[in-house]
Amino acid sequence: MMELQKILGEFDSISLEEMDSVKLLNRMDTKFTFRVEFLPDILSQLKNDYRVLDVNGIKLNKYETLYFDTEDLNLYLNHHNHRLNRFKIRYRRYADSDLKFMELKFKNNKGRSIKERIKLKEFTENIPSRLYDQCKSITSNLPQLNLKPVLWVYYTRITFVNKHLPERLTIDCGLKFSNHNIEKEFSQIVIAEVKQWKAKSSPFVSIMKRDKIKNSSVSKYCLGITSLFEHIKKNNFKRKIHELNKLCHENN
Repeated sequence: MMELQKILGEFDSISLEEMDSVKLLNRMDTKFTFRVEFLPDILSQLKNDYRVLDVNGIKLNKYETLYFDTEDLNLYLNHHNHRLNRFKIRYRRYADSDLKFMELKFKNNKGRSIKERIKLKEFTENIPSRLYDQCKSITSNLPQLNLKPVLWVYYTRITFVNKHLPERLTIDCGLKFSNHNIEKEFSQIVIAEVKQWKAKSSPFVSIMKRDKIKNSSVSKYCLGITSLFEHIKKNNFKRKIHELNKLCHENN
């Protein structure tokens, strides 16, 4: 972490307030996974094209996310079964700013990710009916669901904003899952995500191509569920899980 902090100290910074101009709550996403030891070299190549988010002097920001699903994990299964127009519902706490939101993420049949957020005062393990009704008023696609908390996800995120075009880049490391009974860590891997209104050229994507790191559509929620729930359907994720496990154990 000290090495990463030193590299990030060489970047121009951007504040939370300035980030409002590039929220990109309706976007196209491109994800990549690679081993954490490659991160310093990759970061050192980004400073001419990106600014880094600085929250109260902190550039390595802690995230805490609580995902909700039905008793039979219907939202997870929709993703597993490649169903279009699917949802994820979560609480998220940005630990360094202590901002809390309920977030509704919708993946439509055109491959776009659309996110809605409701600011919270409290962070509890339930969704009050008033909040759920507020979500339903935002989008007519949200069905009536009986939701419960199923998965905690913790990680450290570095957020970048492209200096030249509307693009955000998030880099997540130190990934840990918990369902109160079991914990699973993926500390060896990094999940990077390029967020754009429309997929186009990107300095980060160019680095990934040059280093022969292929894009990999990995959902942290689905990875957590498959890692902690033994008897859940996961056939369609087996290849992806195998690739991630192989990545975790390379050179070990």
